[in-house]
Amino acid sequence: MQRNRIKRTVLLMTAGAIAYFIGFLSTTRPAPAQTPVRFDMKVREDFFAGLTGDTERFARGMKICEEVLAANPKDADALVWHGVGIFSQAGQAFQSGDQAKGMELWTRGLKEMQTAVELAPDDPGTRIPRGAALFAGSRFLPSPEMAQPLLKDALGDYEHVYEMQKPYFATIGTHPRGELLFGLAEGYSRFGDARKAQLYFEQIKGDLPNTLYAKRADLWLATKSLPASQTGCVGCHVTK
Repeated sequence: MQRNRIKRTVLLMTAGAIAYFIGFLSTTRPAPAQTPVRFDMKVREDFFAGLTGDTERFARGMKICEEVLAANPKDADALVWHGVGIFSQAGQAFQSGDQAKGMELWTRGLKEMQTAVELAPDDPGTRIPRGAALFAGSRFLPSPEMAQPLLKDALGDYEHVYEMQKPYFATIGTHPRGELLFGLAEGYSRFGDARKAQLYFEQIKGDLPNTLYAKRADLWLATKSLPASQTGCVGCHVTK
């Protein structure tokens, strides 16, 4: 039974993966001068700490989201971050053995993130967090078939952001470009679309030479796969 398979799996995401991928959001969203502080900047540090075990800071980040949503249930940025939080709680529930709660949180988290994307489909502030959460969560499902729906939506989110950023993509730093392109390349590889994966890995080699992203691209292009140790995040301080 699908639910039992989910229950037996270390589900959803590693805290480091989801926190890190969402972390490059701030460098992929142009910030015009004299604008209010973006919502992600108000909660991201609490979420990062919370997703790595600090329950108090996680609760604080969720409370901020809930206060904003109480005033405006259609605030897409608050909703997507709240959905990411619920999504992560689902994994904790499954791991503790509470299958019913896990499925309830899983469904709710996915719904909140989907609603946020529908409310603001052209905002990287909804697309990147949702895509990052789904990429991370898809790694811990029991079978490729179960991961496919998550990967499909995650790839759609990253593709949409990439299309919006194309006019200025070359001006973005190595780290955010690398994470976006590598997410697409590795995501398409796991999705089973080797042609698109190859296109993105080749682009990584051309656009980001002498980086760990390029080294991983070389490995994939030679073997058509990557070991798990080569699919994680690349720190923004790493350039080779």
